[in-house]
Amino acid sequence: MDDGAERRGDDDLDGVKIPSDLDGVKPALSPWAAMTTGGPYHHGDLRHALLVAAGQLLREEGVEGLSLRKLAERVGVSRTAPYHHFRDKHALLCALAAQGFGELAELIDAARLEPGPGLEKGLRQFVRAYLRFATSQPEQYELMFGRTIWKGSRPTPDLQQIAFHAFRRYVDRVHAMANDPPSRKSARTLRLAQASWATLHGLCRLLIDGIYLDAKDMEQVSDEAVRLLFAGLRG
Repeated sequence: MDDGAERRGDDDLDGVKIPSDLDGVKPALSPWAAMTTGGPYHHGDLRHALLVAAGQLLREEGVEGLSLRKLAERVGVSRTAPYHHFRDKHALLCALAAQGFGELAELIDAARLEPGPGLEKGLRQFVRAYLRFATSQPEQYELMFGRTIWKGSRPTPDLQQIAFHAFRRYVDRVHAMANDPPSRKSARTLRLAQASWATLHGLCRLLIDGIYLDAKDMEQVSDEAVRLLFAGLRG
């Protein structure tokens, strides 16, 4: 495939080009990208409205600047209203992380990773879609995988369940790509899924933390990651 053609139509995300057109493999639209909360809340799903506003505050001020009081002011409800949906700030952060894992599971399901001649191209598209997902919402991605929630072993049951579901879906996709018999699914496929997801996560951290800012370097590294995964699937 022509590398030049692969790069046409890219978006420039802080100097790192991640293709925006991935033949249908795109991260799910975050709720705060599809809904505005500029005015007072009047009716409808208050929990959803709170999550939309919380996502905006998270992007604007980070975890430290997010509070249930500010959230109530942003949505235009009483200061006690958010507590009917989130017991405390930690519960709100877990809900935001769970929302991210739900979007990630949709991305995994939408990826074109069927065995066959188009698999390597599908892997390349998936890797770049994953990188775009992480770099387009770095604060939420940090909540999903960072120490704020997980180091203290305090994820809510809902977050644990949806995070496990996302990884389970990824393991299932890797198993299908590897075309392994059922007897090998629990061993080889699981390790390959763990190693490849760790590689993806590492690339995302390098981008989010500003270590890789050169577009050419990042494209080459991500393509090499695809080749390694593809070789592992065939091995």
